[in-house]
Amino acid sequence: MPDTLATIAPARPRRPRIAWRFGILALVVVIAAVGVLIWDVPGAPGSRGFGIAVNLRVVSVATIALVACCQAVATVLFHTATANRILTPSIMGFDALYVVMQTALVFFFGSAALSATDGLLKVVVQSVLMVGFATLLYGWLFAGRRGNLHIMLLVGVVLGVGFGSLSTVMQRLLTPSDFDILSARLFGNLSNSDPDYLPWGALVVAGVLLLVWRARHRLDVLALGRETSLNLGLAYRREVIGVLVLVAVLISVSTTMVGPMTFFGFIVATLAYQLSGSSQHRVVLPFAVLLGMATLLVGYFVLRHVFYAAGMLSIIIEFAGGLFFLVYLLRKGSL
Repeated sequence: MPDTLATIAPARPRRPRIAWRFGILALVVVIAAVGVLIWDVPGAPGSRGFGIAVNLRVVSVATIALVACCQAVATVLFHTATANRILTPSIMGFDALYVVMQTALVFFFGSAALSATDGLLKVVVQSVLMVGFATLLYGWLFAGRRGNLHIMLLVGVVLGVGFGSLSTVMQRLLTPSDFDILSARLFGNLSNSDPDYLPWGALVVAGVLLLVWRARHRLDVLALGRETSLNLGLAYRREVIGVLVLVAVLISVSTTMVGPMTFFGFIVATLAYQLSGSSQHRVVLPFAVLLGMATLLVGYFVLRHVFYAAGMLSIIIEFAGGLFFLVYLLRKGSL
C-alpha cells in the first residue's frame, strides 16, 4: 500500500530549493519591470514629460503581466485536462477562430472596419464567441456515451485546420492594402493593447485565477488521469469541461488583447515543470506565471533598448518556441 500511494501522490518539492528559485524569478521580474518603466525615459524625474512616458510604459507592463498569466495558466491547465504536456490550447482552434473572425471583418467590410469597430464591445463579442465556441464543442463532445478527450482533440484540430483554410481563401481575395493591414493585426504584438481593455481583462483573469487556485487540489487529482480520478471520487467529465472552459476564457482574453501567441505558453509551462520539480499546481502555476512575466519583460527590455525592435518580441518568441517544441518532441519521441 505505501508503494501504491507513493506512485499516486504528487511529488513533493524541496522547499528551500523551490523558495530560492521562486525568489530569484520574482527578483528578475521586479528588476525587468522597473527597467522597462524608467530606463531611458526622456525628461527629469518628476517632470510632466517623465510622468507621461512612465504612464505609457505602465500600460505595456500591465499588458505583459496579463498576457503572461493567461498564457501560462491556460497551458498548464490544458496539460492537466489532456494529461499530455505536448499539446497546447491552440490545437483546439482558438487562434484560428480569432484569425477567421478578423479576416471575415476585413473581407466583408474592408480594412477600415478594423479601426472603426475597435473598442470594448468588439473585445467582448470576440471573447464571447470564442468561449461560446469552446463551451458548445466541449459540451457536445462530452455529452454522449462515446464522448472522450481524444475525439474532442481530433475535432478541435479539424476545426482549426478548417478555420485556417477559410481564412486563407478570404485573404487571397483581399486587396494588397487590406491584406497588409490585416497581417499587422494578426501578429501577436504587445503594442496592440488598448489601456481601456486592461481593467476589464484584469477583472476576468483575476476571477479565473481565483477559481483555479481554489480548485488546485482537484487539479492535482485530475492530472493523475481518468481512471485514477474516478476511483478517487472526482467527477472527471465535469471537471475536465470546467477546466477547458477556463482555458478558453484565458486564451480569449490574451488573444483579443494582443493577438495569437501559439508557443509561448508551451515554453513557459515546460520550463516551469523543470524548474519547480513538482507536479503540484500550487507550485507549478506560480512558477509558470513568473517565468512568463520574466520572459516577456526581459525580452521587451532588450529588444526595445538594445536592438530598438520591440515589435519583434512576439515573432522571436514564436520562432524560438517552435524550435523548442520540435526539439522537445524529437527527444520525447511521441505525443
